Amino acid sequence: MTVPQDTQQPQGPSRRSLIQGAAATGAFTLGFGALDGLVRAAAADSAGRTVGLGEGGYGKLRSVTRTDPETGTEVELMLPAGFDFAVFGLAGTTMDDGHVTPLGHDGMAAFPGPDKKSYRLVRNHEERTTADAATPSGEPGDRYDEKAGGGTSTLRVSFSRGTIQLESARLSLAGTIVNCAGGPTPWGSWITCEETTAGPGAGWERKHGYVFDVDASADAPVAPTPLPALGRFVHEAIAVDPDTGTVYLTEDRDNAGFYRFVPDTQGDLTSGKLQMLKITGEEGLDLRVSRTQGELLPVEWVDIADPDPDEAEENPSAVHEQGIEQGGATFARLEGCWWGNGAAYLVSTNGGELGEGQVFEYRPGDDTLALVYESTDRDVLSFPDNITVSPQGALLVCEDTSRSAPQLRGITTEGNTFPFCVDPSDDEWCGATFSHDGRVLFANLQGSTAGDPRAPETPGRTVAIWGPWKRGAL
Repeated sequence: MTVPQDTQQPQGPSRRSLIQGAAATGAFTLGFGALDGLVRAAAADSAGRTVGLGEGGYGKLRSVTRTDPETGTEVELMLPAGFDFAVFGLAGTTMDDGHVTPLGHDGMAAFPGPDKKSYRLVRNHEERTTADAATPSGEPGDRYDEKAGGGTSTLRVSFSRGTIQLESARLSLAGTIVNCAGGPTPWGSWITCEETTAGPGAGWERKHGYVFDVDASADAPVAPTPLPALGRFVHEAIAVDPDTGTVYLTEDRDNAGFYRFVPDTQGDLTSGKLQMLKITGEEGLDLRVSRTQGELLPVEWVDIADPDPDEAEENPSAVHEQGIEQGGATFARLEGCWWGNGAAYLVSTNGGELGEGQVFEYRPGDDTLALVYESTDRDVLSFPDNITVSPQGALLVCEDTSRSAPQLRGITTEGNTFPFCVDPSDDEWCGATFSHDGRVLFANLQGSTAGDPRAPETPGRTVAIWGPWKRGAL
């Protein structure tokens, strides 16, 4: 995905020199002249408003109903005027390779297709059926774990003259479990993450809690090779710095850490150093509550000596505890993570004073972390989960909320928010991702995550949305 890079230049002392001078005190707030992007906006009194057409939003939402071509089912979404959508890739339907589309549509990324009108989507399946009841995905020999029913599927779609066409759908990773989110890489692949450390003790044949690299161009299941150097913990998502190849990773637990993996060789994730974020001058800082929006926190990183601990199944926090012992920072349930605007954006789904969610920005150029948005009203934003960066540099978050009508909600570069799409069926939004040319937004409605994949209670589906993007911030 192409996103704009930072263009504003700091005035007066550089951010780096100010950070170095303030590191001993741990936290500080810079004047507006030295801030850029969302960090500056978050510190302003005007940030946090809900905005409409002409201020970054797209105006009032209206009901749009379209028919799922695979089942004939009518699907309703609430979208701004001028926008349309299509649905496809339903869980339980048979794909082109003969395999049943797995349950639990979750994290996803879009990649260029073989021609200008087509895209490839690599889509996670957060399959949570227990080992004694799971239906294995794929074929024997293609699976990482012969009992497991999760993995990824790859879809090729075309978009022309306002019409989305599903060209093909195939399984691309088999035999993993609880593939929640992940992230795209600069080398054209999708890193899929297992959100569990279950293993033989839970009836599985293999240890789980790893990440896997899935080539987006693959037309058959890739070799299911775990990457233990990136840690065995309750993974959620990753973001890759395209300049350095450093991988940033989130952990979805009540006491969560934010990690980075520095590869020995850029683009090779088989060896390197796993580290956990620490706030300079602060031992074990708790970032779950009582944080000031726009406050820059200087960051350092502590080494994780054993990224693949033997006790991870019995103690899912085994990696996290190694970082905490060295003063690492604690977040509340880190979920979505995406690279854009020269930064990694990470979501704490239930962080903040109200427990309704936080969005942080980490800038590796300055080694700073800042809270750029915190929900103060669950009717505005509740339990943000997956996140992406739009071609215009705004953020788009997926809600995973118990409140009715979950939404896709935008956050402008001025720190204000707007509703973009609402699902009246109350299914969870996942995997929002823009096509590389900015024409189409793809997202998933998750559906059931356990049971018989051939007859899901609530079938997950993939959605494509298009329209007049330039009217607003996305």
